[in-house]
Amino acid sequence: MLDLDKWKEIWATLRSNRLRTFLTAFGVFWGIVMLMAMLGFGSSIQAGSKQQMKGMATNLLFVWGQQTTESFDGLPPGRQVRFNTDDIEILRRLPSIEHLAPRLQLGGWMNNFTVSYESKNGTFTVMADYPELRHIIAFEYEAGRFINERDIAEQRKIAVIGKAVREQLFGDTDPIGKYIKISGVYFQVVGVTKTLRGGQMGDRDANTLFVPFTTLKTAFKMGDRVGFFAMTAKPGTDGPELERQVREALARHHRIAPDDGLAIGSFNMFVMFSKFQTFFFVLALVSWIVGGATLLAGVIGVSNIMLITVKERTKEIGVRKALGATPLSIVSMVMKESIALTAIAGLTGVAAGVGLLAMAEAILSSMPDSPLGPPNVGLGTVLKAVAVLVTAGGIAGIMPASHAASIKPIEALRAE
Repeated sequence: MLDLDKWKEIWATLRSNRLRTFLTAFGVFWGIVMLMAMLGFGSSIQAGSKQQMKGMATNLLFVWGQQTTESFDGLPPGRQVRFNTDDIEILRRLPSIEHLAPRLQLGGWMNNFTVSYESKNGTFTVMADYPELRHIIAFEYEAGRFINERDIAEQRKIAVIGKAVREQLFGDTDPIGKYIKISGVYFQVVGVTKTLRGGQMGDRDANTLFVPFTTLKTAFKMGDRVGFFAMTAKPGTDGPELERQVREALARHHRIAPDDGLAIGSFNMFVMFSKFQTFFFVLALVSWIVGGATLLAGVIGVSNIMLITVKERTKEIGVRKALGATPLSIVSMVMKESIALTAIAGLTGVAAGVGLLAMAEAILSSMPDSPLGPPNVGLGTVLKAVAVLVTAGGIAGIMPASHAASIKPIEALRAE
């Protein structure tokens, strides 16, 4: 392998027919670029999905009321299921729930309210929450704190605002301690959140104000309503089982038919996270299969060209054998040429793939709201690709090398 003269000879052989060498090498080059592009695309989707879910518990369950579709206990179908504060105590008694966060949005789902500070105002989402929300959605804080138990107990008129709310209403002014007005009611700002999530969910967090649940109910006369529930399961609890228990408890309280699956809506992060994991595995597998198939096509091209090369050099191989070259040396010569051609094309493809992914990362970095994350093909993956290249080069050379080793000197010297 360290014989410099042999490598010079291999290089001279590859240069002797440059167009054929280039076209053969391009198949391997394109195969490795396709493999890295597929893996990078898969990692980009995975990073984007993780960014969307970042800061959220994976053992999470949301439930909300919808309309009944069946009559039950003398009540007609079509009733709107509305959760109330009695449901809080019912759910807190379930042993499978670790953290329960009742939530209520001022004005209802997808409705925003005008919030003002001095002469500035904007339209934002106003959520009523309990301190347990910090176990559901994790925030970093630019300043201040989140809602605490005393805020709930004393019905304090305080607010925790998102980053976009601070920027629009306060600019560079420190908002802590300042009073904002929500639909005519004044609230003191005690914290500024910085969301960990990206995309649409991150934008929603940044444009949301969080106030104590009890305060919102009193200040805006919202009675005993609860908009929806967010909860996490205790370690070891099965997600679908928790959902079944919660649905049963709420169905009993609101007199819903046991088999009316549409009366209560739900989103189970357990199931979604499991689906994501399966999807990412299948995506990676498909990336390797598609990229590998493209690379295999290039390797087959190398093998075919090496067979042609061996045929063209039949007399040369015969002379080598007549002068005492062993079959092993002939095999070694052909295998080295195959590996060299594959390695040069492949490593060039790796460099091009890395450059392509770097360009994609730069473009996506300038698009903070993109659902895709930065494409990343780790060092381990690159090393695997290089190992595949070396192995492929060896495999591509096996058939031509075996054919070359089987050539008899006397027949080779007679060949035209």
